[in-house]
Amino acid sequence: MEAGGGGDGCMSFRREAHVPKGGPDGGDGGHGGDVVMVCDDSYRDLEHFRRRSHFAAKRGAHGQGSQRHGADGATLEIPVPPGTEILVEADGTRHDLVRPGQRATVARGGAGGRGNRHFSSSTRQSPRFAERGLGGDESWLTLQLKLLADAGLVGLPNAGKSSLLSRITRATPKVADYPFTTLEPALGTLHAGDRQLVIADIPGLIEGASDGVGLGHDFLAHVERTRLLVHVLDLAPLDGSDPLQNFNTVEREIELYQQRLAGLPRIVALSKADLVAPADAEATRADWQQRMGPQVPVILTSSATRQGLDQLVTELLHRLPLAGEADAEPLPAAGAPAAGELPEHRVFRPTGRRGFEVSQPEPGSFRVKGENVERLVARYDLDNEDALAHLERRLRGLGVIRALESAGFEPGDEVEIGGVVFDLDP
Repeated sequence: MEAGGGGDGCMSFRREAHVPKGGPDGGDGGHGGDVVMVCDDSYRDLEHFRRRSHFAAKRGAHGQGSQRHGADGATLEIPVPPGTEILVEADGTRHDLVRPGQRATVARGGAGGRGNRHFSSSTRQSPRFAERGLGGDESWLTLQLKLLADAGLVGLPNAGKSSLLSRITRATPKVADYPFTTLEPALGTLHAGDRQLVIADIPGLIEGASDGVGLGHDFLAHVERTRLLVHVLDLAPLDGSDPLQNFNTVEREIELYQQRLAGLPRIVALSKADLVAPADAEATRADWQQRMGPQVPVILTSSATRQGLDQLVTELLHRLPLAGEADAEPLPAAGAPAAGELPEHRVFRPTGRRGFEVSQPEPGSFRVKGENVERLVARYDLDNEDALAHLERRLRGLGVIRALESAGFEPGDEVEIGGVVFDLDP
């Protein structure tokens, strides 16, 4: 991403009939265009960034005489789907966009230069220099999309999540007796009258997923944004494992990864009920209901016979109310966000470094490093004697000259600031 550079200020003097010795009237340069990421609900993935990866905003126009200011560069708006996390690699700033309409400025346009009229004073009535516009921010961005599903299906591999998703939604995930989990989350839309719910099949979690075992971090990142979790538990695992131990394994990994996930409302779906005798299945369901308590529904389900699927859909609709529904009562755990709540746009920006450093790479040559000082030097044409004299006064005011003298600087030595080398003779 590259923001637009600022326009240069203009050096100009009034030239009118009957106006002898007209004063400076150079206009200011325009501000460069910003690059802004906009959360757009009409997008669902980041596929459009595969076709184009370089974006640049327009630069500001240069100032002109007669105090005519240059136009600002147009802001470049780039749409991204809800759930996008943006890392600005240049400075480590992170943006978290979750609601349509949210905006994040990821590259700021450069400031326009001031015209020469700004530098006139009682002792300098004809300034023959103007400021240059600064370049805009430039950086690579890392975009990560975390699914914004209403409910997420979690469980061990082969628990029956993909089959369940394919029966209650129009999704068509690959379903087979694989000895491994699916590698990508699948989304499906549940249609019920005038309601739509987005259900995500989160790939199976294994022990150690919260520490990154397998693809644990990638999988758990997708479940962060859901409002409710459906824990799909194999009623009678073919490998002979203990369902209770399997349940605890998944819940432990979710809790270790993020406390918010551990506090989300739950529904327990005991899958593959058609493979167990009805009386045994009901007895197991009653045991699980007693273990989970009245706040967590436990439902016997079978993707093969559609047993319990209508009941599961009813529970999902009840526990995922529309915004503003007063009669619905979501049941989050204590201290957790209410169902449907998502954090507002958050920005994590590292503190900028201030000040400067002086070093002497070789005798008679000094180097000054510091963002503010480098931006100041970039403002002026150092081949212009008036501009150089003005810059020297600014450097003295910032304490740079004093720091150079303390390091052994003598008038006439070379000074490098921001890659520009010039002779400084204050």
